[in-house]
Amino acid sequence: MKYIKSLFLIAIIGGTLGVAALAGIYFYIKPDLPSVTVLKDVRLQTPMRIYTYDGKLISQYGVKRRIPVKLEDVPEKLIQAVIATEDSRFYEHYGIDPIGVARAAFNLIITGEKQQGASTLTMQLARGFFLTRDKTFIRKIKEIFIAIHMEQVLSKQEILELYLNKVELGHRAFGFGAAAQVYYGKNLKELNLAQLATIAGLPQAPSVLNPVSRPERSVERRRIVLLRMLDEGFITKAEFNEAAGAPVTARKHGAEIDLDAPYLADLIYNEMVEIYGKEEAETGGYQVYATAPSDIQQAAQDAVVRNLHDYDERHGYRGPVTWLWNKPAKDEDDEPEENSLALTDQNKQWTPDEVRAALDAVPHFHPLVPAVVTQVFDPATPEEEPSITVTDLNGVERVINWEGLDWARPYITDSRQGDEPETASDIVSPGAVIYIRMQDEQWRLAQIPAVSGALIALNPHNGAAEAVVGGYSFYQSQFNRATQAKRQVGSNIKPFIYSAALENGYTLASVINDAPINQWDATTGVAWRPQNSPPEYDGPIRMRVALGKSKNVVSVRLLRGVGLQKAREHLAKFGFDKDEVPNDETVSLGSGAHTPLEVVRAMSVIANGGYLITPYFIDRVLNEQGEQLWQASPAWACNPCSESGEQIAGATAQDYSEDNVEAMLEAQLNAEGGLGKGLPVTTDDSTEKRSAPRVISAQNAFLVADMMRTGVRANGSWSKKTYWMGTGWRARNILQRDDLSGKTGTTNDARDTWFSGFHRDIIATAWVGFDDMNRNLGRSTRNQNLINRNPEKFNWLGNAMIGGEDGAKAAQPAWIRFMQKILDGVPEEPMAIPEGVVRVRIDRGTGKLTRRTDHTTLFEYFAQGTEPKVFVLDDEIVDPAQGDENAAPEPEEIF
Repeated sequence: MKYIKSLFLIAIIGGTLGVAALAGIYFYIKPDLPSVTVLKDVRLQTPMRIYTYDGKLISQYGVKRRIPVKLEDVPEKLIQAVIATEDSRFYEHYGIDPIGVARAAFNLIITGEKQQGASTLTMQLARGFFLTRDKTFIRKIKEIFIAIHMEQVLSKQEILELYLNKVELGHRAFGFGAAAQVYYGKNLKELNLAQLATIAGLPQAPSVLNPVSRPERSVERRRIVLLRMLDEGFITKAEFNEAAGAPVTARKHGAEIDLDAPYLADLIYNEMVEIYGKEEAETGGYQVYATAPSDIQQAAQDAVVRNLHDYDERHGYRGPVTWLWNKPAKDEDDEPEENSLALTDQNKQWTPDEVRAALDAVPHFHPLVPAVVTQVFDPATPEEEPSITVTDLNGVERVINWEGLDWARPYITDSRQGDEPETASDIVSPGAVIYIRMQDEQWRLAQIPAVSGALIALNPHNGAAEAVVGGYSFYQSQFNRATQAKRQVGSNIKPFIYSAALENGYTLASVINDAPINQWDATTGVAWRPQNSPPEYDGPIRMRVALGKSKNVVSVRLLRGVGLQKAREHLAKFGFDKDEVPNDETVSLGSGAHTPLEVVRAMSVIANGGYLITPYFIDRVLNEQGEQLWQASPAWACNPCSESGEQIAGATAQDYSEDNVEAMLEAQLNAEGGLGKGLPVTTDDSTEKRSAPRVISAQNAFLVADMMRTGVRANGSWSKKTYWMGTGWRARNILQRDDLSGKTGTTNDARDTWFSGFHRDIIATAWVGFDDMNRNLGRSTRNQNLINRNPEKFNWLGNAMIGGEDGAKAAQPAWIRFMQKILDGVPEEPMAIPEGVVRVRIDRGTGKLTRRTDHTTLFEYFAQGTEPKVFVLDDEIVDPAQGDENAAPEPEEIF
């Protein structure tokens, strides 16, 4: 009895001391324990995901890959696999498993090593959220207290759901939703039992058990998971055998991108980082929706890539990337190859795996695919065509027919090409490493374009970016030429000069002398001789025709008529920074440097009837639960506006004056965070839309737009000798629409080429040039191979063009292909004629009123009150058809 009393006393004292020790430890670590609020509102670090306007994923940003899943969306077999492997008594304990703790303690006593942690799912979750993986007693004690605390405030279902979304599973995948995507490119519900068991075995050691880095270890771990499921009765023996014997099918996948649009995504990412900071933007789970619809963005990307290849191909083939074997002897004067692969013994026998490894080392960007030439076929008879056989990056053998090869005459300089190839061996030889690409459903020889390009499209009514393409490939160059490249705009500036002229007494019928200018500058001792391009002069010419033909000297004369400072102030109305507008007469020829974004914004004023909209790229932002946090509220080109942003019928346009335009623009930029900076401020829930500032009159905008309409077509009558072509005539010729307006642009020596044009509901600017501003686009000579195959398409889009490069040849084709895609099926909708515009018949030569109705006359638009008041005299009339009185009149010809 005495011993029993002693043992009882010792037990009481020991228990008391144990409780006291536990209490002391609890109060010691209590400051480190999470609050109930934190546990109830725990936030997963979820990457930012960026979508197109219509919900296509274009990019994902964040170090941690996580795709949150609801417990009800998780396959039952995965839950069973996790519980069987990690915590079979999960639904029975209260955060700690006494049996597991006892087993770990016994192992520690026997081995002296902390081999087993006895961690339950709850303890693992506690460690993952709040602690480190350090194997220390104090960490384990904290883990236990936090786990108990979590069990008190969270249900088992909530704990399990958090665990499934939180646990680290290798290759930056956190949570099983992300693991399914990373390892299999699928969602959880699409995985079979073997795949579910594989990822269920990862929490123990994700870096060494994952099926990508260590497939043999993952098979062993998968078998253990399946055995535990079999022991727990979750699967049958037959299911076990099938899953345990399944092959490893995992490979590393990127995010499930629906549309790869990195220039647009990067633009939005930087804007989100500017607003929220890098860490919050990348981990806050934001779902950001761009203003660009996926089909329009895709059309823009396709148009830019195809256009750059067209330019590059008509200037010649620069040769293979390198050779794996049969490398030709190089002349002594040849320069060393750039970016060539290290070559091995020329006589070695290459295995398929070695070839694929060598090709994988070649830089490649979509749509280019590296390949090695394995056979060159040059037929002995003219009935057959030359071809080559290649093995591509994926080990697939492909045949490139002559139609995909015959463009490849040698590149000599940007302005010189060699002779057209006659055989395939004139181009390549076996062992050559080349690029191939798919075009028009057939493979063809290709190369990385040396030239650069950009295209940006806006909704002219509210500034929403419809498409952004900043170059050939973001993975080749992350410099976004659409928003960052300030390049001389050339003749793209002329519509704004003509707008200034209309504000200062000129009309579309005003006649200006298209004659050479030779002006002596006493300060420099040099004569300024601006020239037309080409150097052709028509003498007296109406303003409409001068803009359509892009007459340089007329633009200079109009600038002089308006006054340099007045013209610079007028240009500032379109959003151009006045400090970046040249303070000399070269401004009339486009010597100022602006980005495509600035140009397309300025052109939007002409397209929308006179309002300066502010471009924006983000339509809405949602949180990780899909709840809307923010919605764009842009200023619209209307005043007053309806709920949809349309101009309310019969509304009177707001008045403006040149004195307050600058203040209006400054107020707009302050309200909206500046051009491309920050998100437009969200207003209240009122149905009334905010109005953008009016900077030119509706009449001025319409008249300039209508002049630009004749600039993209052929005009007049060939038989009556009144025929003339706008510099952008290919637009009408190819698109077969009369509701388009546009303007070409080319700088000195064709270092920069532009085309800006619009339909009523979309406007786009395309630019092509070299990143090296000292390099001009050169010229291309006639390629008879291309002409022989498609004589009817000669001088169409791209390959068959000859002569010097300019805006119409280099940049406009991208715009045409873009518009061809997005306007397919869209009915024609002519621009509405605003109030205050009248149409009268004028004499074609003098611009004066006329009573005649034949081909010497046409209808012209005027702002009311500016129409001519004087009739043309008979002796002033010039008949281009030399007085053919039998010619039928053309009373409705307005061009």
